[in-house]
Amino acid sequence: MFFASDNSGPAHPKVMEALMRANEGYRFGYGADAEMDRVRDMIRELFEAPEAAVYLVSTGTAANSIALATLAEPWQTIFCTKLSHINEDECNAPEFYSGAKLTLVGDENAKMTPTTLRAAIEDEETRGVHGPQRGPVSITQVTEKGTVYTQGELKALTAVAKEFGLTTHLDGARFANAIVSLGCTPAEMTWKAGIDCVCFGGTKNGLMGVEAVIFFDPKHAWEFELRRKRGAHLSSKHRYLSAQMEAYLTDDLWLELATSANAAGQRLAEGLLGSNAVTFPYEPEANLMFFDAPRGVHKKLQAAGAEYYVMGSLEGGDDDLVTGRLVCDWSVGSDGVDEFLAALKA
Repeated sequence: MFFASDNSGPAHPKVMEALMRANEGYRFGYGADAEMDRVRDMIRELFEAPEAAVYLVSTGTAANSIALATLAEPWQTIFCTKLSHINEDECNAPEFYSGAKLTLVGDENAKMTPTTLRAAIEDEETRGVHGPQRGPVSITQVTEKGTVYTQGELKALTAVAKEFGLTTHLDGARFANAIVSLGCTPAEMTWKAGIDCVCFGGTKNGLMGVEAVIFFDPKHAWEFELRRKRGAHLSSKHRYLSAQMEAYLTDDLWLELATSANAAGQRLAEGLLGSNAVTFPYEPEANLMFFDAPRGVHKKLQAAGAEYYVMGSLEGGDDDLVTGRLVCDWSVGSDGVDEFLAALKA
């Protein structure tokens, strides 16, 4: 019963098999491997973007930070919500790599809105040379609270950004989970909605550790390559990144794994909704959810072997409400969910 994070699950066997194949013989390094050529073509086809610039790095933090550094000048500010991944979970890495600052945009249901984004943008460039200039907008999809931006919401946000001549970056660590939730295509959730750059995540969805950075305008390609190298994220034995991504894309494994994770998440959410002791502060729309329950319920679940994050101390009165976070990865399956729900009812 492990629901702490989708980072904690195993890599899929097909990914491990691909790594073993990649380990045979010799390849050119630094992204010149034949596997990367195939990955680039596969991603361009998947996103319906034949001119897209495609790169791989080993971590989500590197993907987001180097991508944003490519889109932002050091004197600019990056617009994101307080709850965005780049603000909550990356230890100022986007600021470190870009030199820019983050401007926090108001949110509703963990999502920025056209109104809150416009207000934040209009508040900048009001002090001339003394203040930061407007830079890219960054959207986390799925949000850190488990909600999902619809295609309409994405289009409305990118429309505001374009009014001010700004680019938009999509942090897609759980990109596949959002696609399954919305039932749309990768193109529809990205460039067709006005997104300029997307980080297409794999580590949380069955890969050992690789993320793709995709620029729909190839003019950003060379700068990203230089920043990736300067930032120490150009892998010499790049074939091991390529092999993972190639396995991920082959026969839509990425969709299969996200479908499994989302199905487990929805099964879990439905079971929790059946308990009078549990409420949701945010509507669970993918494989990640938060729930409020009496401290005694959390104690009981964890005593039964459930592992997940509790946002507060387990010391204190059993009736006090405490928030927990549950995340389903591709491998959890219905058995793990049912075991958790049985412990809840016990």
